[in-house]
Amino acid sequence: MNRRLCLITGASAGIGAEFARQYAALGWNLVLTARRENRLQELAQEIRTWSNVEVTVITEDLADPAAPALLVAALGGRGLAVDALVNNAGYGLPGTFFSTSWEEQSAFLQVLYTAPVELAHRLLPGMAARKYGRIINVASLAGYAAGSAGHTLYGSVKAGLIKFSESLNAECEALGQTDIHCTALCPGFTWSEFHDVNGTREATSQMPKWMWMEAAPVVAAGIEAVNRGQPVVVPGLANKALATLTRVLPEPLGRAMVRAQSSRYRRMD
Repeated sequence: MNRRLCLITGASAGIGAEFARQYAALGWNLVLTARRENRLQELAQEIRTWSNVEVTVITEDLADPAAPALLVAALGGRGLAVDALVNNAGYGLPGTFFSTSWEEQSAFLQVLYTAPVELAHRLLPGMAARKYGRIINVASLAGYAAGSAGHTLYGSVKAGLIKFSESLNAECEALGQTDIHCTALCPGFTWSEFHDVNGTREATSQMPKWMWMEAAPVVAAGIEAVNRGQPVVVPGLANKALATLTRVLPEPLGRAMVRAQSSRYRRMD
């Protein structure tokens, strides 16, 4: 069957895996990529048991600057044309700018910012030729908040993804690409492996329950928003309220509030 195809980075768990399930439920074929091939294969097999979509697994580590080009080349070699790109791969880098190496910070920037932008750049010409495309950049509510001590580049990278998504969506409209949309999805605290991997699970588990969302409604909000051509979406009423608060608070007060709370969800060691 001639189905549309969605490429999802960081698809091995959490929000990425949920994107795979929801796009499969919509009848889309999938390309799943991440570092952990065994997890990707398990997810692919799970999806094949309840759907009739095609699922392709391509293992890549986006910390490698060559990975985006290799991934796009692998797609071309298989004759696969990407209609939707979900830039979901990411992680939190614990510690301070002082305590981490440049190699760690450089890999972080590569995975969370450079690779998503490069993949969008490499895949957009094909979308334009077919006059259809969807790009979802998984950003964060942290992109709205004041900078915090610890996890130094996380907020700035997510803020950059928000601005990039807004600009790219506006360019598509201005250039007459009316069915190519780019959306920054900005979740708050979401139940996934994210906080286990970066060592903040114990601390973040003390956060109020109302601040947390399951992955499913987060992903659904992203898919709905990109189909509407909405450049930014913040899922959940609590997160929307927090995003609004960051915009109306005086900046010194916002910084003071983040400084007072950052030790609850940022590791400084």
